[in-house]
Amino acid sequence: MTQDLTITEPVLIIRVNKLFHDGISATELYEITRGVWKVAEPRRSSVEYAFSVYDGLVKEVYKVNTWHPALSTPYKSRSEKGITLNGGISMERRSEFIGEVAKSEVREKYLDRSVAFLFSKSAANPVKYINC
Repeated sequence: MTQDLTITEPVLIIRVNKLFHDGISATELYEITRGVWKVAEPRRSSVEYAFSVYDGLVKEVYKVNTWHPALSTPYKSRSEKGITLNGGISMERRSEFIGEVAKSEVREKYLDRSVAFLFSKSAANPVKYINC
């Protein structure tokens, strides 16, 4: 796939392939995007936006307001038990963000655009920093 998109803002791309499903609500999409991720503490402070990406396409763009330790803020559509049992992952050194859907001028630049060119076929890490 060729690169047809230039990302100019500091972005954390988050691939939500494992939890995304047809008919997902806006709340569910936000919650599977915002947490819980292993992100570098000094680097995350420069992140302005988070892209929720499924199958290489940007499904939503969020403005990141604050970062918190994993599971320290409430979730409406995800249970803590479900999050911690998902693959038996440790919450140590993991984070989540609080944010909101980005303003339309930012959102329109990226929504439904492909970022697949940024990941190799063998890339296992679900997060990728751009301009951070």
